[in-house]
Amino acid sequence: MKSGFVSLIGRPNVGKSTLLNSIINYKVAITSKVAGTTRNIIQGIYNEENYQIVFMDTPGIIRPINKLGKVTNKQAMALVKDIDCLLFVVDAASGIGRGDKFIMEVLKKSNSPVILVLNKIDKLSNVDIMYSINEYKDLFPFAEIVPVSALTRDNVKHLIDVIKKYLKDDIRYFSPDIITSNSPYFMISEIVREKLFECLTEEIPHSLTCYTVSFEEKENIINICVDIIVDRDSIKKIIIGKKGDTLKQVGIAARHELESMYKKKVYLELYVKTVKNWKDKDKYIKELGFLDY
Repeated sequence: MKSGFVSLIGRPNVGKSTLLNSIINYKVAITSKVAGTTRNIIQGIYNEENYQIVFMDTPGIIRPINKLGKVTNKQAMALVKDIDCLLFVVDAASGIGRGDKFIMEVLKKSNSPVILVLNKIDKLSNVDIMYSINEYKDLFPFAEIVPVSALTRDNVKHLIDVIKKYLKDDIRYFSPDIITSNSPYFMISEIVREKLFECLTEEIPHSLTCYTVSFEEKENIINICVDIIVDRDSIKKIIIGKKGDTLKQVGIAARHELESMYKKKVYLELYVKTVKNWKDKDKYIKELGFLDY
């Protein structure tokens, strides 16, 4: 039996959450074209008969402009230490950016082996992939370099086999039937947030968060209430939409996914609340699960 902990780190929108879902083969992290979708530490647990790997998807590292940005950066930075190995995920199709170089400087402080994961190779030719490998390999002493496509799952199985070489523990931390340690409250909030992104495109990506107020499971139905927190009344109006149409659309999409997840009928209530400057207030940052490391 071999087990261990692995962190995914990288710039926003390089496909870390999509990669985590591909590895676990289950949706444990929401995805979106909007950069910076992941804000909390998302745990996904990969199980085989003789292996268990606990993956942690970290928020994308950005230049912080508020308290929330500073906290999410700290969350990501904290998980470069005391870990079996790190997956530094990059968008191979877009080339090396300043953010990638900054993260490599951070990774120099870690004693853990770093595996470079060149994601989105479905957009590249074999020649382009080799060029990308050569571009990165001289910038940092990577333990391994693995090209993958999280979207098509190309080479993901090979990546898992590579990770196995770096596992140091010999105990199973979670039951084999557990695929995430995140609470139902957290997962519900994230699903609602994902549907908001899908319905509103890029109008309000960083102005909102979601908080599950109640979860009551009965024999044939689950009653759920979620607050959608925004920082301006103008954003609240956009989310609600004309005659409540947008909020209704979000609710229907979220309810369908929750019913598929729980295999039960779901009654979902959504409320939109304005909390000015919530991203700079410790109270809301902690209540909404953004822990200050």
